Amino acid sequence: MKRLPILGVVLIVIAFLASSSIYTVDEREKALVLQFGQVKAVKTEPGIAFKIPFIQEVVRYDDRILSLDTLPLEVTPLDDRRLVVDAFARYRIVDVVQFRLAVGTGGVASAESRLSRIINASLRDVLGSVSSNDILSEGRVALMNRIRDLAASESENLGIEVVDVRIKRADLPTQNLEATFARMRAEREREAADERARGNEAAQKVRAQADRTAVTLVSEAQRDSDIIRGEADGARNAIFAEAFSQDPEFFAFYRSLAAYEVSLKGSNTTLVLSPDSEFFDFLKTDGLE
Repeated sequence: MKRLPILGVVLIVIAFLASSSIYTVDEREKALVLQFGQVKAVKTEPGIAFKIPFIQEVVRYDDRILSLDTLPLEVTPLDDRRLVVDAFARYRIVDVVQFRLAVGTGGVASAESRLSRIINASLRDVLGSVSSNDILSEGRVALMNRIRDLAASESENLGIEVVDVRIKRADLPTQNLEATFARMRAEREREAADERARGNEAAQKVRAQADRTAVTLVSEAQRDSDIIRGEADGARNAIFAEAFSQDPEFFAFYRSLAAYEVSLKGSNTTLVLSPDSEFFDFLKTDGLE
C-alpha cells in the first residue's frame, strides 16, 4: 500500500523533470540555451528541444524586423541652418550569440538604447556634411541610405542588422520658426511692393500714352472741324456775296429784318436810339425804292 504513493510521487517528479527539460521555439523567434550564463546551444529552427532542468535556461529573442523610433535630434548642416530631425529605424537580430554577448541581460532595451545612439551619431555625421536644401529635397533618399549603411557598420558588433533608416520630418527649431516666418513675410512683402511699383509704372505709361493719343485725336478733330467750318463759311460768304451782288437793296432789307428780330426779342425790350439813326430806316419808309 505504501508503494503506490511513492510511485505516484516518482511519476510526478519524472513528469515535472520532463516538462522542465522540454521547451518549444516559435517560428518568429530564436532561442539560446544558457548554463550559468554561458551559451551552450542555439536554437534557430522552430520546434521542440531539450535542456537540462534547473541547470540550463532558455532565453528567446524576436526574429522579426523590429522598429525603433529615435528622439528628435537637432543637427547643423553645412549652411548653419539648424534643423530638428525625427527619424526611425528598422533592425533585426541576426546573430543571437553576439547579441547576448553585447547586451548581456539588458536584452532588447539595452540594445535599442545603444542602437539609438549609433543612429543619432550617423545622422549628425551624414546630415552635417550637406546643406539644409539637400536634406529637405528629394535627394534625402540617398542621404537616408548613407545613414543606414553607416549605422549598419557601427552596429555589427551588436549582432544586429540595420534594415532601414528613415527621416520622418526635418523642421526648424521652435525658437527659429518665428524669425524665419518674419523673414519670409518681409521677402514676400518686398516682392509685392516691387510688383505694385512695376504695375504702377506700367499703368502710368498706359495712361500717358492714352492721354497723348486723346490729345492727338482731339487736336486732329479740331483741326479738321476748323478746316471744314472755314470752308463752309467761305462757301456761305461766297453765296451771300453772289446773292448780294444780284439785288443789294433786297438783301439789305432782309438783313435789317433779321437784326430787328434779334434786337426786339422778348417782352421787355428797350432801345435808346437817336431819331435820325439808320437802324430803323426800313421801318420809316413805305417800301423799297
